[in-house]
Amino acid sequence: MQQKRNIQIIEWEDLDKRKFYSFGVFMTMAIRATVYPATLIRTRLQVQKGKSLYTGTYDAFCKILRAEGLRGLYRGFMVTTFTLISGQAYITTYELVRKYVSNYSKDNTLKSLVAGGSASLVAQSITVPIDVVSQHLMMQGQGEHLTRFKIKPETGFEAKHSVFFGQTRCIIGQIFAADGIRGFYRGYVASLLTYIPNSAVWWPFYHFYAEQLSKMAPSNCPHLVLQAMAGPLAAATASTVTNPMDVVRARVQVEGRTSVIETFNQLIREEGFWGMTKGLSARIISSTPTAIVMVVGYETLKKLSLRPELVDSRHW
Repeated sequence: MQQKRNIQIIEWEDLDKRKFYSFGVFMTMAIRATVYPATLIRTRLQVQKGKSLYTGTYDAFCKILRAEGLRGLYRGFMVTTFTLISGQAYITTYELVRKYVSNYSKDNTLKSLVAGGSASLVAQSITVPIDVVSQHLMMQGQGEHLTRFKIKPETGFEAKHSVFFGQTRCIIGQIFAADGIRGFYRGYVASLLTYIPNSAVWWPFYHFYAEQLSKMAPSNCPHLVLQAMAGPLAAATASTVTNPMDVVRARVQVEGRTSVIETFNQLIREEGFWGMTKGLSARIISSTPTAIVMVVGYETLKKLSLRPELVDSRHW
């Protein structure tokens, strides 16, 4: 028999789906806006050769802000708004697969692992083309010499009215002209090898850390506080485990490479073991607020979306 948990998990069948999806859109957008600058910095750190442009996360932040302003930290952000679709697909797949697996096993670790991996598979199939475009936009400015595609300068009326989508259209046109449709799925395999394990590892560790913290905390400690602490711990664990493949993924997508194995071998040859840790601090820094915002947002979302008859049955 499965051991009774201190923190009860709100499952798919407990939710009012209309509320869940309505609130979910705003939650996803808030998370994206909060962590985007760290994601941009991580991408530039991973793609650069050695320390040719930035010496680290803080150095990159200061240089980008000084040279490109606040807008430089949000290059390509408008494109990522389309990931709202993949965000909804992710949480729906996660909850549905958890429900399906529960028919065969009550083990929460197994449910979380299978559901997390499945959700990432679905989401990445939608997200990769958006990531390919947004990463090329991220590399403009100080990092434009590291990418194959450059934004063409525009003048007059056209420049004033196409700051965001004009640049996006320019990059999309160049990718399609150079690589066709396949260009938008460059790095798809590397993305799957990065994000499926990341998601599969994150969820079990999140529930594990939350449960362990609940055993150490006072009985009157709000569960949301414990969950907010468990999220960053799980994110740091998952980021450390999957960072080597994340470096390879970024290089495959931005540099136009075709072989994951060849890119991995070249990285080891040129930069050694430490090449595998590039962008890790930025990734952990970005994943910490992401995890806190996501966990607090997601658990609050589920609490607010509970069916009316279940509201009083869950400890907050």
